[in-house]
Amino acid sequence: MRLGLVLGEAFQGLRRNASMVVSVVLVTFISLTFVGAAILLQGQIGSMKEYWYDRAQVAINFCSALDQTGNCVQAAATEAEVQAVRDKLAEPAIAKFIQSTTYDSPEQVLATVQQQLANNPIVSLLTPENIGGILNVTLYDPSNADIVVEAVRAAPGVLSVDDQRKYLEPIFGMLNAASAAAIGVAALMLVAAVLLIATTIRLSAFSRRRELGIMRLVGASNRLIETPFVLEGVISALIGSVLASVALALIVEFWVKGELTTLLGGGELLPTLQDVLLVAPILIAIGVVLAALSASVAIKRYLRV
Repeated sequence: MRLGLVLGEAFQGLRRNASMVVSVVLVTFISLTFVGAAILLQGQIGSMKEYWYDRAQVAINFCSALDQTGNCVQAAATEAEVQAVRDKLAEPAIAKFIQSTTYDSPEQVLATVQQQLANNPIVSLLTPENIGGILNVTLYDPSNADIVVEAVRAAPGVLSVDDQRKYLEPIFGMLNAASAAAIGVAALMLVAAVLLIATTIRLSAFSRRRELGIMRLVGASNRLIETPFVLEGVISALIGSVLASVALALIVEFWVKGELTTLLGGGELLPTLQDVLLVAPILIAIGVVLAALSASVAIKRYLRV
């Protein structure tokens, strides 16, 4: 097969159907941009889960003199009750799951609240007497939090036991929903791109039906006839895939590293250009493979008619 002849036919077809080629490029560009965004988002969700779940603690809140819920009876937890909880966590059956524990006294909790809510006038009304201490438990595996919760939730002097992961679940649920929506839109756009590529190839073949007839008469193989049309679809999709990769790089560089990082006060867990470089080959492969398959099927069906 003469490569120069095949490429010449392919580029001639691209020139003849310039408007349809532009449509294929745009649809591929938009759909793969959504695919890339979904991949980056899903990767960051995984990184954020790993980062925050590893730091998620079980907070054992002790009674203050004002509490009436949990195991509290308007009496602050005594040192003996706090020590009893710590002894419970030190039992071998539970201690093997625990990495460390840190106790914050009511005075320390009050100091933290005053620092975090310095502008709230209610803070001035708080005293160590109406704030309970907190025992923070760090686990080797945060998924074992239920073991600690069940072990101490009924202990005297315990107001509540909070697994901090429950505060993270709604956030990750929202992010997963956004990722699923992006994947759904991308899938619809990819279907549109595949159909558009197939239509473009069939129209290109129809516009060159006389040339195809002559090629058949002189004994040209089906492979020689089909290859230029497949290349037309592949080249169009390749341009769209590269544009999608560039768009993702620009979004990460100027929006994620700029405005989003400033808004969040840091960008340690946000996508980087290195992540885009890892995703770009995937986008190009998806675009090229889908284009090649749809173009091949379209031209084979046309030649059989």
